Amino acid sequence: MTTADVLLSDGAVAEIRPLDRRDEASLHALHESVSDDSLRLRFFSCGRRAAHLYLDRLLASSDTLALVASVDGQLVALATAEPVAEATCEVAFLVADELAGRGLGTLLLEHLAARARDRGVRRFTALVLAENHRMLEVFADAGFTVTRSTTEGECELTMDTAVTAAVQEAADRREFASEARSLAPLVTPRSVAVYGARRDGTGIGAAVVTAIRRDGFTGELVAVHPHATTVLGVPARTSLGDGPPVDLAVIAVPVVGVLDALEDAAVGGARVAVVISSGFSEMGPEGARLQRELGRLARHRGIRLVGPNCLGVLDNAPDVHLNATFGLHAPGSGGLAVASQSGGVGIALMDLLARADVGVRSFVSLGNKVDVSGNDLLAAWYDDPGVTCAALYLESFGNARKFARFARRFSQRKPIVAMVGGRSVGGRRAGASHTAAAATPAVGVAALLAQSGVIAVHDAEELADTVTVLTREPLPLGATVAVLSNAGGLGVLAADAAQDAGLDVVAFSRPLRDEVQALVSQTAGSDNPVDAGAGADGDRVAAIADVVLASGEVDSVVVVLVATDTNDVAGALDALAGVRRRHPHQPVVAVALGVDDLPDRGVTTLRSIAAAVAALGRASTYARWRRTPVAPAPVADPERARAARDEACELISRGGAGGWVAPDAAAGVLRPYGLDLAGTVVAPADAPGVAEQIGFPVAVKVANADVVHRTERRLVATGLVSTAEVARAVQDLEHRVGVPCRVLVQPMASGVEMALGVVRDPVLGPLVMVAPGGVATDLADDRAFLVPPFDPGQFLRTLRGLRCWPLLDGFRGAAPVDVAALARTASALGQLAVEVPEVAEVDLNPVMVAEDGVRLVDVKVRLAAGETLDQPRQLRRSAAAVPDAG
Repeated sequence: MTTADVLLSDGAVAEIRPLDRRDEASLHALHESVSDDSLRLRFFSCGRRAAHLYLDRLLASSDTLALVASVDGQLVALATAEPVAEATCEVAFLVADELAGRGLGTLLLEHLAARARDRGVRRFTALVLAENHRMLEVFADAGFTVTRSTTEGECELTMDTAVTAAVQEAADRREFASEARSLAPLVTPRSVAVYGARRDGTGIGAAVVTAIRRDGFTGELVAVHPHATTVLGVPARTSLGDGPPVDLAVIAVPVVGVLDALEDAAVGGARVAVVISSGFSEMGPEGARLQRELGRLARHRGIRLVGPNCLGVLDNAPDVHLNATFGLHAPGSGGLAVASQSGGVGIALMDLLARADVGVRSFVSLGNKVDVSGNDLLAAWYDDPGVTCAALYLESFGNARKFARFARRFSQRKPIVAMVGGRSVGGRRAGASHTAAAATPAVGVAALLAQSGVIAVHDAEELADTVTVLTREPLPLGATVAVLSNAGGLGVLAADAAQDAGLDVVAFSRPLRDEVQALVSQTAGSDNPVDAGAGADGDRVAAIADVVLASGEVDSVVVVLVATDTNDVAGALDALAGVRRRHPHQPVVAVALGVDDLPDRGVTTLRSIAAAVAALGRASTYARWRRTPVAPAPVADPERARAARDEACELISRGGAGGWVAPDAAAGVLRPYGLDLAGTVVAPADAPGVAEQIGFPVAVKVANADVVHRTERRLVATGLVSTAEVARAVQDLEHRVGVPCRVLVQPMASGVEMALGVVRDPVLGPLVMVAPGGVATDLADDRAFLVPPFDPGQFLRTLRGLRCWPLLDGFRGAAPVDVAALARTASALGQLAVEVPEVAEVDLNPVMVAEDGVRLVDVKVRLAAGETLDQPRQLRRSAAAVPDAG
């Protein structure tokens, strides 16, 4: 990273980059411009000559790490880290007076620490005047571990540069607040300018103006037109700067005019622009070049940008009512916020939501996402009381780790329902190990969403069904459900579907069955599912639902109603609405079959049994995730990480077979994380003696780096009980491999065979796999992936979801094995994947899980150059040419 665009606390955009010799004049000007007090707090003296001498030394230094910040092209801050001891730097900051209190000092500290960590710096020190409260707050609020001592009005601070959970939480909290302020003109615009509206009413720009007027925008609307004073009855300006500034500019001009329009909007004071125009990266290299220019211009001008190539935006807040799109009619107001990377999917989804009568608060068509992304919108919607649920359609992830953090933070307060395109097996990435071959795009995305608390759906219909339940019903307090129908067979099918959706169709207690039996009509269906009888009227159906909910034995109710000549489905729904009001903390979801579309009857009604129970199941799963206490993330160990990275880089420099390293060579990377391979790697001639020392029986296998699948090549010998057998086995292995080799000698291990692995997805980052081990890994189709870091408890919850769990938990009288040790091993493997980006692939297969712990029987590691995952706060890189969903 050379340059980073960042958001200040008030939402303005700044740039942070390394100091350059060409900054000399600007640096001296900065130190001349600040007040005497600011200079004294920085240098402990008001003398400007000393400050300028310091700058001369700094510009001549090659050891000092220095960053500068600029706003609107003007250099406004300097941060330095000067080496003072091994792995220790002294830091200092100067910020222009007009930027004080806007979060720039904290941003510089985060970026300085990130660059210092890459150089192996573990500690910062700083000497700060005790009266410099603003600087002391920067260190205190950043979340880093800081110690402080005060002597004679001076505070000496020592800070650990490691990114801990507290550091990340503090940074994310500040970024959420900055994003909300930065995107306020998009979320709640009070004035809008439209570029590209024709006077004859044709074209996209005119359609946007028409939609804004038609749907009752409460703010000021102007058009920007080179020749007109009015366009479609709207006041027009030749340039936006010809009148008061506006919050939001909507640009729908031909692609050749977009840059000029954005420049005019920025000069005219617009803080956010929505570029509807197409012809950018979706059209090839020339369009990609224009998109990069568009992004650079937006950043240079400090303007946030939605699009290009998008449908527009809609803000349905009661005091805004902005529909700046060219394909949507404003839906009813509600709490759902929608973001779609595809305009077509957005139109289809909004149509489904309208049919379901789901109220929408906000809709943003992201388009090519040169700037504003789903991450930004989640941050902006987080504290918005008008947003109660978010729905996303994404096609890729620009910053998957950031999405995971932001989505998890959002989901702990409000649900997110996400549909992700591009998950098909056609996107399968080739890989040599068992782990890589299994890590399709779909499983990685599923792991990312599940751990972040995001409710994943497969299509627009599922999304609409799920948000219907989430926005109208309370979250279930548990997974138990009652199924009530007036047709026994459909009730049975609904119960089966509910069980498949993760709900628990519990048996009723005897007292409850007796109460229900007194209410059903000529049936014996008093247990769960309840058959109320074909002749049951609405009041009887409602009475049964009332009794069941009041019993406290279920957390929710699904009611399936089939229209006949003898019943009144609409009346039954009306009666159920009364039940819903009497039990406000338990979801009631109905399905009405055999009737035309009914108007809202006050009870949530979905299109089919499958849709209803699936949506309720997703809501229940999300509620359970939200109730689960958040365990602290594994503690990072910077020294361990640095040692392991140094070892990995050394192995990479030696070269090897496709990056694969021999098991004994990999030990230097794995051992600091407690991942020790059982046995010893030796020359073939030494194997019999080592086996005798270990104790029989033993296993012997080829340990060359280029041998990835030993079993398939018959390069493993097991159950050897003497030195003679070992010698013969080694001779046979040498013959089979055909090249000089080394061998691994290890004691035979018993237990349940499991497999753990790491694969590094180019977009999602590292993924950790768990599956049955040995030859069953590829055959069983029973595996799960997790996004590290994760704690052992999170791993155990995932492990219990595998079909092989009974084998670990004491199948058919066998003793349970040490799954806690397996969980600790998996968590350590995840931490390795996060802290050592050079680890590209790991296969631990099999991992023998016994009653007394785990043993790593086979280890394969592939290394490649990598970049650290701990990146400080920054906006998307505006030069990105390919649209993604970061």
